[in-house]
Amino acid sequence: MTVPPLAVYLSVGLIIMIESLGIPLPGEFALVGASLLTLQPHAPVQWGIIAACASAGAIIGDSIGYTIGRKGGRPLFAWAGRKFPKHFGPGHIAAAEKAFDRWGMWAVFFGRFILLLRILAGPLAGALKMPYPRFLIANALGGIVWATGTAALIHYVGKVVETWLSGIALWGLVAALLGGLLLSFLIKRRADQAARES
Repeated sequence: MTVPPLAVYLSVGLIIMIESLGIPLPGEFALVGASLLTLQPHAPVQWGIIAACASAGAIIGDSIGYTIGRKGGRPLFAWAGRKFPKHFGPGHIAAAEKAFDRWGMWAVFFGRFILLLRILAGPLAGALKMPYPRFLIANALGGIVWATGTAALIHYVGKVVETWLSGIALWGLVAALLGGLLLSFLIKRRADQAARES
C-alpha cells in the first residue's frame, strides 16, 4: 500500500513545524525518510515539494516558537528545564545563549543545521528579544537552505547510488542514514559536554 503524496508532504511539514516550536521531534529524520521515497521507480512523491513543505514548516514553527519565547521569556526556559532537563537543562540553555551572543543572526541560520539549536532557535531568539525582521530573514534562509539541500542531496545522491549499485543501493542508503544518526548523536553528545563544562 502506497502512502498518498499529500499525507507525506503534510506529515513532513507538520513534524518539522512542531520540532521548530521547541518540542523535540525527529524533524531531520522525517525529511530524510520522505526524501528517500522519491527514489522509488515512478515515485508519486517529488523532492521539490518535500523541500517546500519542510521549509514552510521550519519557518512557521520557528516564528511561532519566537513568539512563545518573546512572551514567556526566561521563566519559560526555567519551567522547560525542570520538565525536560535532557533538552532544556540550564547547561543547554547557557550553551545556546553563548552561541546567540557570539553569532547573532548566524546562530539562527546555522542553528537549523545543529540538533540542539534547531529546537531552541525560535524560542531563544524571542526570549533574548532579537528583532523579529532579523530573526525572520535568518530563519527563512536557514530553513530553505537546510530543507532544499537535504532533500536534493538525498534524491540526487540516491539516484546516482541506485544507478551504480543497482540491487545494493538500499544498503548504501541505510549506511548513509546510520552515518547521519551517528553524526547527530556525536553532535548532541558534544553539545551536552559543552553545556556541562559551561
